[in-house]
Amino acid sequence: MVGIRDGDLATVRSEPECGDGVMGVAGVLLLDGAEATLKRVYRNGPSVTLEPANAAMQPLEVSAERVEVRGVVVGIVRLGL
Repeated sequence: MVGIRDGDLATVRSEPECGDGVMGVAGVLLLDGAEATLKRVYRNGPSVTLEPANAAMQPLEVSAERVEVRGVVVGIVRLGL
């Protein structure tokens, strides 16, 4: 899924796992609390790389035990032009 813009709505199917490179909703346990993020998920053994669709943002690499996939993106709805 390319071209996700501000204001777009993501259609997500609840899934406990996703394959490498799939856009998913990932829950990430951070030091200051949990955060949900919409990123492409890549598993790298003991770590997971969460890659944003926005090229201005950096990928996030975290320990696999701190990541919980909550769903996969199955569509994007664009409400504006």
